[in-house]
Amino acid sequence: MFNEMFSYAFMIRATIAILLISPLFGMVGTMIVQKRMAYFSDALGHSALTGIAAGVIMGIANTTVSMIIFGVCFALLLNYISRKGLSSSDTLISVFASCATALGLAILSRGGSFSNYSAILVGDILSITVTEIIQLIVLFAVILIFWCVSINRLTAISIHATLAKSRSMQVRVMEDAFAVLIALLVMLSIKWVGILLINALLILPAASSRNISENFREYTYFSMIFSIFSGVAGLFVSYFTDMATGPMIVIIASVIYFATYIYGKDR
Repeated sequence: MFNEMFSYAFMIRATIAILLISPLFGMVGTMIVQKRMAYFSDALGHSALTGIAAGVIMGIANTTVSMIIFGVCFALLLNYISRKGLSSSDTLISVFASCATALGLAILSRGGSFSNYSAILVGDILSITVTEIIQLIVLFAVILIFWCVSINRLTAISIHATLAKSRSMQVRVMEDAFAVLIALLVMLSIKWVGILLINALLILPAASSRNISENFREYTYFSMIFSIFSGVAGLFVSYFTDMATGPMIVIIASVIYFATYIYGKDR
Protein backbone atom coordinates (compact mmCIF):
# COMPACT_ATOMS: atom_id res chain seq x y z
CA MET A 1 0.00 0.00 0.00
CA PHE A 2 2.83 2.37 0.86
CA ASN A 3 4.64 1.49 -2.37
CA GLU A 4 1.49 2.41 -4.26
CA MET A 5 1.14 5.67 -2.34
CA PHE A 6 4.69 6.79 -3.09
CA SER A 7 4.39 5.86 -6.74
CA TYR A 8 2.58 9.19 -7.19
CA ALA A 9 4.77 12.26 -7.58
CA PHE A 10 2.25 14.48 -5.77
CA MET A 11 2.43 12.25 -2.67
CA ILE A 12 6.22 12.47 -2.63
CA ARG A 13 6.06 16.26 -2.91
CA ALA A 14 3.39 16.42 -0.19
CA THR A 15 5.49 14.27 2.16
CA ILE A 16 8.55 16.45 1.62
CA ALA A 17 6.46 19.56 2.28
CA ILE A 18 5.06 18.06 5.50
CA LEU A 19 8.57 17.21 6.69
CA LEU A 20 9.61 20.82 6.06
CA ILE A 21 6.54 22.60 7.46
CA SER A 22 5.70 20.52 10.52
CA PRO A 23 8.98 20.94 12.47
CA LEU A 24 8.74 24.70 11.88
CA PHE A 25 5.21 24.72 13.30
CA GLY A 26 6.41 22.78 16.32
CA MET A 27 9.44 25.03 16.83
CA VAL A 28 7.78 28.41 16.37
CA GLY A 29 4.62 27.26 18.14
CA THR A 30 6.49 26.83 21.44
CA MET A 31 7.29 30.54 21.55
CA ILE A 32 3.80 31.49 20.39
CA VAL A 33 2.31 29.57 23.32
CA GLN A 34 5.00 30.85 25.69
CA LYS A 35 4.30 34.47 24.72
CA ARG A 36 0.51 33.92 24.60
CA MET A 37 0.32 34.91 20.94
CA ALA A 38 -2.38 32.45 19.84
CA TYR A 39 -4.72 35.31 18.87
CA PHE A 40 -1.85 36.96 17.00
CA SER A 41 -1.11 33.96 14.77
CA ASP A 42 -4.82 33.36 14.21
CA ALA A 43 -5.26 36.99 13.11
CA LEU A 44 -2.35 36.61 10.67
CA GLY A 45 -3.97 33.53 9.17
CA HIS A 46 -7.26 35.31 8.59
CA SER A 47 -5.49 38.35 7.15
CA ALA A 48 -4.31 36.17 4.25
CA LEU A 49 -7.67 36.79 2.59
CA THR A 50 -6.97 40.52 2.56
CA GLY A 51 -3.48 39.84 1.21
CA ILE A 52 -4.98 37.92 -1.69
CA ALA A 53 -7.56 40.64 -2.24
CA ALA A 54 -4.84 43.29 -2.29
CA GLY A 55 -2.98 41.28 -4.91
CA VAL A 56 -6.11 40.98 -7.05
CA ILE A 57 -6.74 44.73 -6.88
CA MET A 58 -3.11 45.58 -7.69
CA GLY A 59 -2.94 43.04 -10.50
CA ILE A 60 -0.28 40.85 -8.87
CA ALA A 61 -0.44 37.45 -10.54
CA ASN A 62 1.36 35.60 -7.75
CA THR A 63 -0.93 35.99 -4.72
CA THR A 64 1.75 34.51 -2.44
CA VAL A 65 3.79 37.69 -2.90
CA SER A 66 0.87 39.94 -1.95
CA MET A 67 0.05 37.72 1.04
CA ILE A 68 3.61 37.90 2.34
CA ILE A 69 3.83 41.69 1.94
CA PHE A 70 0.45 42.25 3.57
CA GLY A 71 1.14 39.68 6.32
CA VAL A 72 4.46 41.29 7.30
CA CYS A 73 2.91 44.77 7.36
CA PHE A 74 -0.08 43.46 9.31
CA ALA A 75 2.15 41.77 11.90
CA LEU A 76 4.28 44.87 12.43
CA LEU A 77 1.16 47.06 12.68
CA LEU A 78 -0.33 44.77 15.33
CA ASN A 79 2.89 44.94 17.35
CA TYR A 80 3.02 48.73 17.06
CA ILE A 81 -0.56 49.27 18.19
CA SER A 82 -0.29 46.70 20.99
CA ARG A 83 2.66 48.61 22.45
CA LYS A 84 0.54 51.77 22.67
CA GLY A 85 -1.55 50.11 25.36
CA LEU A 86 -4.75 51.88 24.27
CA SER A 87 -6.68 48.64 24.81
CA SER A 88 -5.98 45.04 25.76
CA SER A 89 -3.91 43.12 23.21
CA ASP A 90 -6.48 40.39 22.60
CA THR A 91 -9.19 43.00 21.92
CA LEU A 92 -7.01 44.89 19.43
CA ILE A 93 -5.97 41.73 17.64
CA SER A 94 -9.58 40.52 17.40
CA VAL A 95 -10.70 43.87 15.99
CA PHE A 96 -7.95 43.91 13.36
CA ALA A 97 -8.51 40.25 12.47
CA SER A 98 -12.25 40.77 12.02
CA CYS A 99 -11.72 43.89 9.93
CA ALA A 100 -9.08 42.23 7.71
CA THR A 101 -11.18 39.11 7.19
CA ALA A 102 -14.32 41.08 6.33
CA LEU A 103 -12.43 43.33 3.94
CA GLY A 104 -10.83 40.38 2.16
CA LEU A 105 -14.14 38.51 1.88
CA ALA A 106 -15.92 41.62 0.58
CA ILE A 107 -13.36 42.17 -2.18
CA LEU A 108 -12.97 38.53 -3.20
CA SER A 109 -16.71 37.86 -3.21
CA ARG A 110 -17.44 40.74 -5.56
CA GLY A 111 -19.37 39.42 -8.52
CA GLY A 112 -19.74 36.02 -6.88
CA SER A 113 -16.11 35.09 -7.53
CA PHE A 114 -15.17 33.88 -4.03
CA SER A 115 -15.50 30.25 -5.16
CA ASN A 116 -12.21 30.77 -7.01
CA TYR A 117 -10.46 31.29 -3.67
CA SER A 118 -12.50 29.08 -1.32
CA ALA A 119 -9.89 26.27 -1.49
CA ILE A 120 -7.55 28.37 0.66
CA LEU A 121 -9.90 27.93 3.62
CA VAL A 122 -8.93 24.26 4.09
CA GLY A 123 -5.77 24.10 1.97
CA ASP A 124 -4.49 21.36 -0.35
CA ILE A 125 -1.03 19.99 0.39
CA LEU A 126 -1.31 17.57 -2.54
CA SER A 127 -1.17 20.40 -5.06
CA ILE A 128 2.21 21.75 -3.96
CA THR A 129 4.80 22.20 -6.70
CA VAL A 130 8.58 21.77 -6.80
CA THR A 131 9.07 25.55 -6.88
CA GLU A 132 6.97 25.95 -3.75
CA ILE A 133 8.94 23.18 -2.02
CA ILE A 134 12.13 25.13 -2.77
CA GLN A 135 10.51 28.17 -1.13
CA LEU A 136 9.79 26.07 1.96
CA ILE A 137 13.40 24.86 2.04
CA VAL A 138 14.61 28.48 2.05
CA LEU A 139 12.08 29.34 4.77
CA PHE A 140 13.22 26.32 6.80
CA ALA A 141 16.84 27.49 6.64
CA VAL A 142 15.94 31.09 7.56
CA ILE A 143 13.83 30.10 10.57
CA LEU A 144 16.38 27.54 11.76
CA ILE A 145 19.22 30.09 11.66
CA PHE A 146 17.11 32.74 13.38
CA TRP A 147 16.04 30.25 16.04
CA CYS A 148 19.58 29.11 16.83
CA VAL A 149 20.82 32.71 17.07
CA SER A 150 17.88 34.25 18.94
CA ILE A 151 16.20 31.57 21.06
CA ASN A 152 17.85 32.61 24.34
CA ARG A 153 16.88 36.26 23.87
CA LEU A 154 13.34 35.35 22.83
CA THR A 155 12.97 33.17 25.91
CA ALA A 156 14.27 35.91 28.19
CA ILE A 157 11.87 38.44 26.66
CA SER A 158 8.92 36.06 27.01
CA ILE A 159 9.70 35.55 30.70
CA HIS A 160 10.36 39.19 31.68
CA ALA A 161 10.59 41.84 28.96
CA THR A 162 11.61 44.63 31.36
CA LEU A 163 14.47 42.59 32.80
CA ALA A 164 15.59 41.63 29.29
CA LYS A 165 15.61 45.30 28.30
CA SER A 166 17.75 46.12 31.35
CA ARG A 167 20.28 43.57 30.04
CA SER A 168 20.62 45.63 26.83
CA MET A 169 18.46 43.34 24.74
CA GLN A 170 16.65 44.97 21.84
CA VAL A 171 13.19 43.89 22.95
CA ARG A 172 11.21 45.69 20.24
CA VAL A 173 13.54 44.54 17.49
CA MET A 174 13.31 40.93 18.64
CA GLU A 175 9.52 41.10 18.98
CA ASP A 176 9.16 42.58 15.50
CA ALA A 177 11.58 40.06 14.01
CA PHE A 178 9.64 37.18 15.57
CA ALA A 179 6.35 38.65 14.30
CA VAL A 180 7.77 38.84 10.77
CA LEU A 181 8.96 35.24 11.12
CA ILE A 182 5.45 34.10 12.05
CA ALA A 183 4.02 36.08 9.13
CA LEU A 184 6.41 34.40 6.66
CA LEU A 185 5.64 30.92 8.02
CA VAL A 186 1.89 31.47 7.98
CA MET A 187 1.71 33.07 4.54
CA LEU A 188 3.98 30.51 2.85
CA SER A 189 2.11 27.58 4.43
CA ILE A 190 -1.49 28.71 4.33
CA LYS A 191 -2.27 27.47 0.82
CA TRP A 192 -1.34 23.94 1.89
CA VAL A 193 -2.74 24.00 5.43
CA GLY A 194 -5.75 26.32 5.14
CA ILE A 195 -6.85 29.51 6.88
CA LEU A 196 -9.26 27.64 9.17
CA LEU A 197 -6.61 25.18 10.39
CA ILE A 198 -3.21 26.85 10.39
CA ASN A 199 -3.46 28.29 13.90
CA ALA A 200 -4.37 24.87 15.27
CA LEU A 201 -1.19 23.41 13.79
CA LEU A 202 0.86 26.17 15.40
CA ILE A 203 -0.74 25.80 18.83
CA LEU A 204 -1.66 22.13 19.35
CA PRO A 205 1.82 20.50 19.19
CA ALA A 206 3.29 23.16 21.50
CA ALA A 207 0.36 22.92 23.91
CA SER A 208 0.69 19.12 23.94
CA SER A 209 4.40 19.38 24.64
CA ARG A 210 3.81 21.82 27.47
CA ASN A 211 1.59 19.26 29.20
CA ILE A 212 4.45 16.82 29.70
CA SER A 213 7.71 18.81 29.48
CA GLU A 214 9.90 19.58 32.48
CA ASN A 215 12.21 22.12 30.82
CA PHE A 216 12.37 24.28 27.70
CA ARG A 217 14.56 21.84 25.80
CA GLU A 218 12.01 19.05 26.24
CA TYR A 219 9.29 21.56 25.41
CA THR A 220 10.84 22.29 22.02
CA TYR A 221 11.79 18.70 21.18
CA PHE A 222 8.41 17.19 22.05
CA SER A 223 6.59 19.95 20.18
CA MET A 224 8.56 19.21 17.01
CA ILE A 225 8.06 15.45 17.41
CA PHE A 226 4.31 15.83 17.91
CA SER A 227 4.07 18.19 14.95
CA ILE A 228 6.01 15.91 12.60
CA PHE A 229 4.07 12.85 13.71
CA SER A 230 0.72 14.62 13.28
CA GLY A 231 1.71 15.87 9.83
CA VAL A 232 2.99 12.55 8.47
CA ALA A 233 0.26 10.45 10.08
CA GLY A 234 -2.41 12.87 8.91
CA LEU A 235 -1.10 12.70 5.34
CA PHE A 236 -1.08 8.90 5.35
CA VAL A 237 -4.52 8.55 6.96
CA SER A 238 -6.03 11.10 4.58
CA TYR A 239 -4.65 9.15 1.61
CA PHE A 240 -6.10 5.82 2.71
CA THR A 241 -9.44 7.28 3.86
CA ASP A 242 -9.83 9.75 0.98
CA MET A 243 -10.29 12.69 3.36
CA ALA A 244 -8.78 16.19 3.34
CA THR A 245 -5.21 16.22 4.69
CA GLY A 246 -5.38 19.44 6.77
CA PRO A 247 -8.36 18.45 8.92
CA MET A 248 -6.92 14.97 9.46
CA ILE A 249 -3.62 16.44 10.72
CA VAL A 250 -5.51 18.65 13.16
CA ILE A 251 -7.61 15.71 14.40
CA ILE A 252 -4.47 13.67 15.15
CA ALA A 253 -2.80 16.67 16.82
CA SER A 254 -5.94 17.14 18.94
CA VAL A 255 -5.89 13.49 20.03
CA ILE A 256 -2.25 13.92 21.07
CA TYR A 257 -3.14 17.04 23.05
CA PHE A 258 -5.90 15.32 25.03
CA ALA A 259 -3.67 12.29 25.64
CA THR A 260 -0.81 14.43 26.97
CA TYR A 261 -3.25 16.50 29.02
CA ILE A 262 -4.56 13.38 30.77
CA TYR A 263 -1.04 12.01 31.21
CA GLY A 264 0.31 15.30 32.56
CA LYS A 265 -2.64 15.74 34.92
CA ASP A 266 -2.28 12.22 36.33
CA ARG A 267 1.46 12.66 36.77
